[in-house]
Amino acid sequence: MPSTLPKSARRAAAKPLLQPDLFGFAFPIRVYFESTDAGGVVYHGEYLKFLERARTEWLRKLGFTHQALARKHGVVFVASGIAADFVRPAKLDDSLAVGVQVEQVGKVRVIFHQEIRNDVDDVLVRARVTIACVSVDGFKPVPIPAELAKKLEAAT
Repeated sequence: MPSTLPKSARRAAAKPLLQPDLFGFAFPIRVYFESTDAGGVVYHGEYLKFLERARTEWLRKLGFTHQALARKHGVVFVASGIAADFVRPAKLDDSLAVGVQVEQVGKVRVIFHQEIRNDVDDVLVRARVTIACVSVDGFKPVPIPAELAKKLEAAT
């Protein structure tokens, strides 16, 4: 199966990754000492950071930044739910690919399916992440800005 990773992600990985059609976007991450425990294994909370970084870079690829959305539309995004399965551990110096795929788009919420894979394409983490759009003032649920919603719908 040919890789669907962007060229930049393929170059960043130690070996080419064979990604299934699941990934609409994959972000490369190297595991550094700061993300591991004394045994050199990635601490479970670090995976949430990896997932967040990938969603942020995917959003940037769509032409949006969190700061611009806050300034222009008065909205920010917050994680309102996450379910993660930790399948295999990542270790110090591993080259990972963190995938992002839109599963469902609502008026206020987006559900993402994400996976973290290593350089031999083993699934390490599977996650379903729900993100809600809220107002900068008051953090009340508000509709996703129309221009972003259109791109999110196109990604499903």
